[in-house]
Amino acid sequence: MNPWEEINLSDYENHMKLESVYQLQTLNKMMWGQLNDYDVSSVLILGVAGGNGLNHVDRDRINVIYGVDINEDYLKICKERYPVLEDLFVPIRADITNEFCELPKADIVIADLFVEYVGCEIFASTIRKIKPKYVSVIIQVNEDDGFVSDSPYMTELKKLEKVHFCIDEKEISLSMKKIDYNLSYRTEENLPNGKKLIRLDYCFNLKD
Repeated sequence: MNPWEEINLSDYENHMKLESVYQLQTLNKMMWGQLNDYDVSSVLILGVAGGNGLNHVDRDRINVIYGVDINEDYLKICKERYPVLEDLFVPIRADITNEFCELPKADIVIADLFVEYVGCEIFASTIRKIKPKYVSVIIQVNEDDGFVSDSPYMTELKKLEKVHFCIDEKEISLSMKKIDYNLSYRTEENLPNGKKLIRLDYCFNLKD
């Protein structure tokens, strides 16, 4: 079983929103741009978890949001949290590490703190199947030791170490370039714990 299927969503979110971590709040702010910077009508979010950031969805522009996660309980909670998106939000339980996994097409794929748990190769393979025009990812860069910050939830979240990949932006950009997606935008946000979140956007066939 993938350890993400064992992690309680409240433990994960309570860790992420600690003042010493501040990732839930920072991701929410960064997702405004991911959802609104491009003229798209269909969105696919890999690792949607509890739906952080879905409060930024523009119903006048977006027709469908596919929320993909390996944890079925996360998807149920996500749907319950956003009744206003009931006619737009389509929950999909899927494990993209399964080579037979098939996902719907979408104009943009958003993957925040997700590539670290599947690796660049599997992520790029998934993007190649979906064929979006845009891809927007957020990765965590650690300036200190350890990918999980100290917190009361650390023991529970340490379970994720077995599926965690150390990813840097050069590696992910190289993987994306191999499938004809070139970097089109980059920004970063510092966190209070010696870490930072980096947003990397890619556009299909954007020439250097």
